Amino acid sequence: MEHPNPTIRVLVAKPGLDGHDRGAKIIARALRDAGMEVIYTGLQQTPQMIVEAALQEDVDVIGLSILSGAHMTLLPKVMHLLREQQLHNILVVAGGIISDEDALLLTAEHGVSAIFGPGSSTHDIVHYIRSHAGKPRE
Repeated sequence: MEHPNPTIRVLVAKPGLDGHDRGAKIIARALRDAGMEVIYTGLQQTPQMIVEAALQEDVDVIGLSILSGAHMTLLPKVMHLLREQQLHNILVVAGGIISDEDALLLTAEHGVSAIFGPGSSTHDIVHYIRSHAGKPRE
């Protein structure tokens, strides 16, 4: 029998060569404090490493933090690899320095569920994940 409110499992990852992870660690702690199980992969993860970790850890959510400016290359690659692995039910959210124009492309064309920019409230991120994790997506 399944537990009525299973713990949400979140993989927090830093794709690419970005060496700054303070924001990712703050988000990871906020999610953990909200009762979610958080797996933090650390810095300089390739899209392949992120998708493999998501598969191995059986996560509900992938949170990608990217400040390097390579989001239009790395995030679509992660989404492509998730589709290849038929991991359609994983909610993908991202944060970092991403322009509104790029955020629109990432959500509308590549399937990233939400983009949280600098100054986003950890409360809003927790609420978004709780509201959307585990729901079927296209």
